[in-house]
Amino acid sequence: MNETNLTTKIKTEPNIGNRILAGFIDYLIIYGFTFFMVFAIGEPNNEGTYELNGAPVLIPIMFWLIMTVGLESGFGGTLGNSLVGLKAIPISGINRKLTFGESFKRHLLDPIDMFFFGLVGIITIKNTDKNQRVGDLWAKTIVVEMKSLIEVKSE
Repeated sequence: MNETNLTTKIKTEPNIGNRILAGFIDYLIIYGFTFFMVFAIGEPNNEGTYELNGAPVLIPIMFWLIMTVGLESGFGGTLGNSLVGLKAIPISGINRKLTFGESFKRHLLDPIDMFFFGLVGIITIKNTDKNQRVGDLWAKTIVVEMKSLIEVKSE
C-alpha cells in the first residue's frame, strides 16, 4: 500500500472532548510537578511566595520537555493521549512515532492552542480539514484515534 492510499484511509475527527481531556491530564501532571518543585526547593521571595533561581529553573522546563516531546517521540504518545486512545502522527498518515522536531513544534505552540481556555485550539480544530490545532499545522501532524490505526494496519 503506498503512502497516498494510507492517507486517504486514515480518518481524522475533531475528538474535542478527548483532546481536551488528554491535554488536561498532561498539563495537570506538568503543573503539579512544577508547583511541587517550587515549594520543595524554591526560595521565599519578598512577596511571600516561592521562586526558583539559577539552575533549578531548568528542572520544570526539562520535565515539560520529557512529558510532552520525550514521551511522544520516544514512545508514540503523551500519557494523556495514550489514556484517551489518541495518537499524533505525521500528516502523511504513516503510522509512526513523531520525530523530536515534529513533536517539539506541536508542543511549543501549546500556549497558543490553550489560550483563553483552549478556545484557539478548539476553533482551529473545528475549522481545518484534518482537525488540526495550531501546533499540528506548524508541525504537519494530525491526531487520530489509535483504533483507526489498528483497523488500517489489519486491512
